[in-house]
Parts: sequence; C-alpha cells; structure tokens
Amino acid sequence: MTNAAHTAPAGPWGHLTARLGALLPHDLLALVDRVAIAAIFWRSGRTKVDGWLHVSDSAMELFRSEYRLPLVPPEIAAHLAAYAEHLFPLLLVLGLFTRLSALALLGMTLVIQVFVYPDAWPTHLSWAGLLLYLAGRGGGRLSLDRLWRIP
Repeated sequence: MTNAAHTAPAGPWGHLTARLGALLPHDLLALVDRVAIAAIFWRSGRTKVDGWLHVSDSAMELFRSEYRLPLVPPEIAAHLAAYAEHLFPLLLVLGLFTRLSALALLGMTLVIQVFVYPDAWPTHLSWAGLLLYLAGRGGGRLSLDRLWRIP
C-alpha cells in the first residue's frame, strides 16, 4: 500500500477527516470497542449464574427450551456459554488475547444468530462489527497484548 492511499482528500472534508483521524486513533477506538462489547457479554453471562460461576437452574431451563442448540446437550451449552461470557469479556477489558477473545465471541454471536434468535440480526450485526474490528486490528497500545507483545 502506498502513502497516497492514506492521504486525506483536499478541501474542507479532507481537513475534517484528518482532524477526526487524529482525535480518534485506533488505540482509543479499540479500547472503547473492547469495553462496549465486553459489557454486553458480561451482563448476559451474569444472568446465567448464581453467585460467581454456578450456572443457575433458570439458565439450564433456558438452554433446554428457548436456547436449544443442535448437537450440544443443554447442560454443556449452558456451562460453556456462562463461562465464555465471563472469560472473554474479562480478557477484552484487559486487552489480553484480544483477537482470540473477539473471535470466540464472534463465533458465539454467529451461533446465537443462526440457532437461537435469527430475527435479531441488526443487534448481532452491531456486535459483529465491534468484534471484527478487534479481531482485525487488535487491542491497540492500551492493552496487555501490546505490553506483552501478543500479536
């Protein structure tokens, strides 16, 4: 890619886009995206547990009735979802294994979209947008990935 691909267009619009690019660097966008998507999944995970990580009876019932998945027994699916919705958001907030965490939650989003709530695609598409950005660009300089040199 040449430097010409990164030069702003001339005129007022070019000046505005250059200023926005300076005000909203990748590091800030990545941090906001990490926290935003982590909050969504963390809050969902908290509804599935009693106490710290004991999967609740109500969550088990949801996976038996409303959240039925093909090939995965509800008891296993409920535990996997509850643990994933706690682990990966925590890693995202820390910026640790950002790309892996984003891909894991993107896979979860795809499962939810295809098998659980197929009509909720606008919501899932917004989640996917945040997760794809993080998977593609990483956690930025404000992350443990950067500190520990994790790609």
